[in-house]
Amino acid sequence: MARRPKSDLGLSPTDQFWERKPLSQLTPQQWESLCDGCGKCCLLKLEDADSGETYFTDVACKLLDTETCRCSDYARRKMFVPDCIQLSADTLDSVAHWLPPTCAYRLLSEGRPLYDWHPLVSGDPQSVHRAGASCSHRVISEEHIDDEALPERIVDWANVDPSRD
Repeated sequence: MARRPKSDLGLSPTDQFWERKPLSQLTPQQWESLCDGCGKCCLLKLEDADSGETYFTDVACKLLDTETCRCSDYARRKMFVPDCIQLSADTLDSVAHWLPPTCAYRLLSEGRPLYDWHPLVSGDPQSVHRAGASCSHRVISEEHIDDEALPERIVDWANVDPSRD
């Protein structure tokens, strides 16, 4: 689900549409721009069958560029990863538990503000990485890991909100 840089979308950080429009009324361009580029939504996750708790691993989807945290084929990702979730205002409630606590979609759906490091606020697509809120250089592609090893790859950092400790 990692998106292209905000500068490519022609959006201005002074617009602040996310503060005045509900998620269901955003244009496709505005919706896409909410992605902060952290890449955490592209991490493989495990769910405890009894508790329903979600555990993030440090294993990324094969399409995620583990340095830039961008999908290498975002437009056609469903062809290569059929279970990739197509996030929308309609599906957000059912998949929010799979999103990291720092995710703009999750924050806004919970009535919380975006972080100062969010590229729409900072005007800088690299601010998410500098804030330590992305998975850049912290993950390995699923192509290099056996599924049986996933429980050993569970990490705490991906499901933590670094600015709200």
